[in-house]
Amino acid sequence: MDCDGQHSVDDALKLSNYVEKNPDTLVLGKRLRDSTVPIRSKIGNTITKFIYRVSTGIDIYDTQTGLRAFSNKLTNYMLSIYGNRYEYEMNVLLYLNRNNIKYKEITIKTIYINNNESSHFNAIKDSFRVYREIIRFASSSIISFIIDYVLYTVLFLLSKKIILSNTVARLISASVNYNLNKKMVFKYNKKESKSLFKYILLAVAILICNTFILGILSLFMNSLVAKIITEIILFFINYFVQKNIIFMEEYE
Repeated sequence: MDCDGQHSVDDALKLSNYVEKNPDTLVLGKRLRDSTVPIRSKIGNTITKFIYRVSTGIDIYDTQTGLRAFSNKLTNYMLSIYGNRYEYEMNVLLYLNRNNIKYKEITIKTIYINNNESSHFNAIKDSFRVYREIIRFASSSIISFIIDYVLYTVLFLLSKKIILSNTVARLISASVNYNLNKKMVFKYNKKESKSLFKYILLAVAILICNTFILGILSLFMNSLVAKIITEIILFFINYFVQKNIIFMEEYE
């Protein structure tokens, strides 16, 4: 439990009692967002919950809870997670799915002392740590998008053929995106053939969706604008699949 005075002994015992009966489950204290929650905390929790849900597909109400309980059965998992402070807390939740870890939220008291003055959360530094992996993925996607968009624009202006321009641009940018995500974002260390095969399947699926959506949007707007909108639509799908399927690593 966090040492900022936001959790009671009764709630800690409540979570511990549940873990005793369910040793393979990570138990999370769930603080309800009532009128006692400071605006800053309410906004931060809401944003983090949304980003977490989009990234993982898991709907956890209180992703920033500092009251958590687990048994020795999950010790190896907890030790396999990298990061410090709030980054570690978020990473524990980010990797639940890929390691088949069950979780349970239990409602606890919502306690904020003096408008949360006791909190050690640094809004800028700790927010960056919490969102670091997503920021890295976004940066990698932006680089790939620039390559993709420049190639698409040049090829389209030369050929006036949307499908051909989009296909060639996607193939080149996808190879760049794969290598950036493998080495810099997800730090994937397993055999390349496995992840590469999965990535190729994803790239083909994204290319089909990309071309279809782009073709539809181009009927109603400028093709270059349609390209930007299409990439934004597919961004989160791409992140979710790469994180939870392609570059998934189980703990030992």
